[in-house]
This record gives sequence, structure tokens and C-alpha cells, in this order.
Amino acid sequence: MRFRLTEDQRVLRTGVRDLLARRFDREALRAAVSRPDLDRKLWRELGAAGFFALRVPEADGGVGLGLPEAVLAFEEAGRVLLPGPLVATHLAAGTVPGAAAGEAVVTAVDGGLVEWLAEADVVRGDATGAVPLTSVDPLTPLHRVPARTAPDATAAPALGQPAPGPVPDPVAALLTAAEQLGTATRACELAVEHARTREQFGRPIGAFQAVKHLCAQLLVRAEVARAAVYAAAVTADPVDIAAARLLADEAAVRGARDCLQVHGGMGFTWESEVHLHLKRSWVRARRAGGGTEGAELLAADLAAGPG
Repeated sequence: MRFRLTEDQRVLRTGVRDLLARRFDREALRAAVSRPDLDRKLWRELGAAGFFALRVPEADGGVGLGLPEAVLAFEEAGRVLLPGPLVATHLAAGTVPGAAAGEAVVTAVDGGLVEWLAEADVVRGDATGAVPLTSVDPLTPLHRVPARTAPDATAAPALGQPAPGPVPDPVAALLTAAEQLGTATRACELAVEHARTREQFGRPIGAFQAVKHLCAQLLVRAEVARAAVYAAAVTADPVDIAAARLLADEAAVRGARDCLQVHGGMGFTWESEVHLHLKRSWVRARRAGGGTEGAELLAADLAAGPG
């Protein structure tokens, strides 16, 4: 499959990147780490720019675009570690009043976890009894929801019926993959930049073979994930999305770890954003079914064979 961005898509990506560069630069990122509340002004600006309403039909007041455009926007959000329940609010646009315009913050119960529960105006799912967790990512406050046991949870499902339990939204999985792709891309950029400027023994560390290999692996994983995520955005096939999600999770988590390896101890300091990418990628990897659901879907598709 060949996938080339159209001129409109390139303009959209540039516009989102410019907006985030103005409103959520590195200084804003550092400030957000120590600020537990969501920036409502920025949230409304995202709504005014059409971030949440990208896939809402024009007849309903939205932008009227599709999954490929949403993926490009979420990739840029992941690249700068934009905080907040972006995916849940985007999915609620058009159905929850105020979500499309950024006037309402929407979160969702996802696999027993809830992001930004205290800041949410609307919670999709049952968050009764949720308790706060100490999140590994300081930019993503988390709550855990107690496990619910249905009366017939021990009964076998009827023939031809799926087993009980929530079914992950493939669009949520794809947008999460897009955010992970943004982190993988940014991790590669940071590693290469540091390898070019940091010197040891009178030479840039990028001149050493071990560092070259790390940077090359960062790029390969990010570009493989990019091809898969963009293709899944075009096909919207659940199996394609599952594959893209697995590749994007790997590219983000391993990419951020390798970026830390290139930076050494500097990558763990609060002045650096590197460790924040690793922590966010860990949290995202649990969202929308995580890797387990995608792996099971791929395994079932492979077992079914051609056709």
C-alpha cells in the first residue's frame, strides 16, 4: 500500500504543530509537571482549532475529516506530550455537549483505569468507588476502578456469542498508537540531537558505533510504526489497527528507553523531557485494551488463515 500525505493533510499537521509549539512548548511542559490541574484555556483552544471535532460531520458543526487526519493530529499531540484525556474527549465529540468545542473534558473507564478523573466534566463508564493511584507519569493522574462481577460472570457464553467484558474501541487504539508514534519520533529526534552535540574523549558520542546503532534502531522502529499506523488509518481494519498498535507501543517504549541510554544520567533529570516520554508511553500502553487485546486479535486472524 502506498500512502502519501495530501497538501491539505500536510497543512493540517503543520497547523497542529505550530499551535502546540506556541501553547505547549518545553517550558509549558515543565510547568505542567508540577501543576496537577488541566489547562482549560488550552483545552478550549484545541476545541476552537477543531482538534476534537475533526471527525464530526460538517452538518453537525464539525470539521468533517477522517481517521487519517485525526491520526496526524494525535501524532503531534504525542510528540509534545500534551496532557489530558485527549482520546476520550475526541471520541465523545458530537455526542457529549461541549466536548467538540473543548468546553467539556471527557474521560472514560478503560480496563479498570481512569485518566484525569478529578478534572473530568463527563465520565463515560462506571467510575463508582474509584481510588487514586500514584501514576508513574506526573502528567497523567490515574484512578483505579474496583473490578465489577456480573451475576453471570462464571457462566459460559452462548454459542456464537462473545465472552463478557468490555470490547476495546479500535479507534481509541489507533489514536493511542498515533500518540505513541509521536513519542517514538520525538525520542529519535532527541537521541540524534544529543548524539551530535554531546562529546566524550574529544568526539561527539554519535561517532561511536554503539550509539550509532541505538539511533539507527530508533529510526527504524519509528518508521515501521509510522507506515503501519498510517496504513491502518486508511483501511480502518481492526486487524491492521491491532498490528499498528503493537508496533507503535514497541517503538515508543523501546525508543524512549534507548533515548535514555543515549542521554545517560541526564535523561532522568527533571530538566529533561526524555524520561517523561518513557513514563507516558508506559501509561498509554495500558490504554484501549493494551497489547494483549491486539496480540489476541492478530493471533485469531492468523489462525483463521487466508480468506
